[in-house]
Amino acid sequence: MSDPRPEVAATGPLVGYRIVELGVWVAGPASAGLMADWGAEVIKVEPPTGDPQRSIFGALGVANQQGVPPFEIDNRGKQSVVIDLQTEAGLAQMFELLATADVFITNVRPAALERLGLDHAAVIERFPQLVYGSLTGYGLQGPDRDRAGYDIGAFWARSGMAHTLVPPGELPPAIRSGMGDHVTGITLAAGVLAKLLERERTGQGGLVATSLLRAGIYTIGWDVGIQLRFGKRESTRSRERTRAPLMNCYQAGDGRSFWLLTLEGDRHWPNLIAALDVEAISSDTRFMTAKDRLANSIDLIALLDTIFAERTYDEIIASFDTHDVWWAPINSIVDVINDPQAQAAGAFVAMDSHEGEAPYVGVNSPIDFGEPETRRGRVPKLGEHTAAVLDGLGD
Repeated sequence: MSDPRPEVAATGPLVGYRIVELGVWVAGPASAGLMADWGAEVIKVEPPTGDPQRSIFGALGVANQQGVPPFEIDNRGKQSVVIDLQTEAGLAQMFELLATADVFITNVRPAALERLGLDHAAVIERFPQLVYGSLTGYGLQGPDRDRAGYDIGAFWARSGMAHTLVPPGELPPAIRSGMGDHVTGITLAAGVLAKLLERERTGQGGLVATSLLRAGIYTIGWDVGIQLRFGKRESTRSRERTRAPLMNCYQAGDGRSFWLLTLEGDRHWPNLIAALDVEAISSDTRFMTAKDRLANSIDLIALLDTIFAERTYDEIIASFDTHDVWWAPINSIVDVINDPQAQAAGAFVAMDSHEGEAPYVGVNSPIDFGEPETRRGRVPKLGEHTAAVLDGLGD
């Protein structure tokens, strides 16, 4: 029995646009999910078994999956339609649905799309007004275009990003899930919106393509660009050996940590000296100029570690704020959730729950239009809207 309560009313700049998503796991659904948050009607096409992200906790050995936040954040407010694309009838339904759409978003691998006749060349030829958003691991061309990537493989590992996280000779730490997917999802959403603006002028849709690999390389474009231009780069160093001691992380005596943000050394150094109020550092000739501090960065970090270890976090940040020293807390996830600034900035949003489901809060998408949204639509059950959407195609 379907939930009789109405959906949250759609608001936002994309109201009136229909997005059809053929997406799995994270990156493709994340891109279409942003558009749902921004008011678009998003129809999520799923196989009879559903998007595997619905069961992500099962892969981790969790049997009870009543709530799946990794799925919820990228799929709220969508309509779920089950279509078996392995059948002729299913493909016919898919094409009927695409005929009604403004945008098609997919992160299925190119070879699989070609077998179905859903690759960009075939779809755009059939529906020239359609904006086709393609998100792949490694791109639409090249020898590895059909290689499985995920964000850990394509965005983190192959882009060079994971290698830059640690000093030479060390293996990278375990990467948090979904980070590269979300960056690339935002990237595709931006490209799709640009193409929609072009369509307003020309009436023609077309391909918008990005990849986890390209987004990863762009994300560390400073490092890659320096290597391209000068044939070298600064190796990543441990915090104790970094050459930027005033843009470094430190720990107070009570265990809480913070990051100094004094990027402009000669401008910010006098404020830090005033906040520290330690004669031994203010008169030390090793640290008088930015050049001196660079040459003696290891000694400066060790001295600052000693000074901060003798003070509480609250004492340190109070002195920082009094003397206009720029800093940021190193928050845990719990700290972030309780951070009044994150709350005021609209980082969290009430989710519209299904009947019988307890109210809950989710992470908001990162863009507002005037005022932050205070409510997001329900996460669809598998196939919840199949009949309503497909029956309406002949209208």
